[in-house]
Amino acid sequence: MLNITSFLDDSAQKYADKPAFTFGETTVTFSQVNVAANQIANGLVKQGFKQGDKIAISCLNLPYFPMIYFGILKMGGVVVPLSVLLKTDEIQFHLENSDAKAYFCFDGTRDLPMAKMGHEAFNNSSCCEQFFHIMGNPADTSTFTDTLTLTQVMSKESNQFDALTTSAEDTAIIVYTSGTTGQPKGAELTHSNMVMNAMVCQEFMQFTPNDTQLITLPLFHIFAMTVQMNMGVYKGVHSVLLPRFDANDAADLIIKHKINIFVGVPTMYWGMIHGVEDKEKINLVAKSLRMAISGGAALPVNVLDEFKEIFELDILEGYGMSEGSPVVTFNQPDVGYKPGSIGTPIWGVQVKLVDDSGNEVVQGEKGELLYKGHNVMKGYYNRPQANAKTITDGWLHSGDVAIKDEDGFYFIVDRTKDMIIRGGLNVYPRQVEEVMIQHEAVSLVAVIGVASEKFGEEIKAFVVLNDGMSVTANELKDFTKERLASYKYPREIEFLDALPMSATGKILKKELRK
Repeated sequence: MLNITSFLDDSAQKYADKPAFTFGETTVTFSQVNVAANQIANGLVKQGFKQGDKIAISCLNLPYFPMIYFGILKMGGVVVPLSVLLKTDEIQFHLENSDAKAYFCFDGTRDLPMAKMGHEAFNNSSCCEQFFHIMGNPADTSTFTDTLTLTQVMSKESNQFDALTTSAEDTAIIVYTSGTTGQPKGAELTHSNMVMNAMVCQEFMQFTPNDTQLITLPLFHIFAMTVQMNMGVYKGVHSVLLPRFDANDAADLIIKHKINIFVGVPTMYWGMIHGVEDKEKINLVAKSLRMAISGGAALPVNVLDEFKEIFELDILEGYGMSEGSPVVTFNQPDVGYKPGSIGTPIWGVQVKLVDDSGNEVVQGEKGELLYKGHNVMKGYYNRPQANAKTITDGWLHSGDVAIKDEDGFYFIVDRTKDMIIRGGLNVYPRQVEEVMIQHEAVSLVAVIGVASEKFGEEIKAFVVLNDGMSVTANELKDFTKERLASYKYPREIEFLDALPMSATGKILKKELRK
């Protein structure tokens, strides 16, 4: 038997009265989270749900999320975490694509009416049998007549539950890819995938019961789910929840709760650099933090350097994918650290770089990153053709282009699907972005390929400038041209006030392509 819920069961015994999750002025202990999860598991069984049933959840970073997450897993269900930013039609797609039997949905806010959209999607879906309304105030009743609230699911249920027997290879989570091309696909991750990734990462990240971490990455995202929530529960870490990232709010929480672990995506580190201006606040944050971890997207070296200069701390960068549970490589203390690299493969994972013919490239040459090991997903749910393309002989094709240096460290160059072919020559957007962001006036930049009658594709850059600074398109073109081969500099530059971002802080290039 293997079940992720062993993390919670164990910590509820070892650290029963220790703070597990804090949101605002509310703190719940490990014992309280476990009791709530047991009551939810009992409530789901009473409602007729069975082992293997898929149960979706849309919830902000609130203590409700881990309670429901572990409750579903305890009764042998499969968790389908959904982005809180999905709209009605998108929610319906995910419910139907995953064959979800039930759906827990948070009430939402005035600006984000999650339950209104979620309930409409539930009514329109062909498979979902029950909608569970998560109320902001547990005592409130639902405005929908055909639903139960989370409180009603838990009401009068026993605080004890004997977790159902699940095997290591049983599906635990179906986590959806962002769908940058085509419809999102649901990656089936097993209990073994999730447990092994959390435990292996813990070996080199060394979280302890004395640590306090800030979780501002959304818990529906596999990065926060594995590296923060699951790993934190496993080691008895106190997690402070922030539903929506704001640099000054994050800094205030770090100071208030003496948070020493911060995990973010590159745009969050950019936000900390540019958003926190109070010198005293910066000093207190720098004094509190002992570890900064980045993932989810490639971290520009200049962001890494600026963060270290301001907050006096190196950012440890890793690489992962939803399909990899998620961590594949990391800058591990016992191996070494190289700024700008994604580190080396974690224990039990193999990595190689291959050319278009599938042949391994020599050191220093670009190739698609492939990996295999305990972290590789079971497959995309009900997508056999996609599985055949993505996984061959156990090797998962990442779609990312990387190089490996003489010390075995990997550096991401770009994504294969983002690569621009201009006049038959390959241009990797990240290389262009790394150069352009070195200009003192440039704050953020995203480079894409646009249709060109002459060259097939032309290079276009979308640029956000630093406050109070200016540069013309021609000046920026000249700056880039001086530092790159002539075929690589952007012929088109568009200035924007902001770049479109996903809920996880990734720049949405698909929005820029519209």
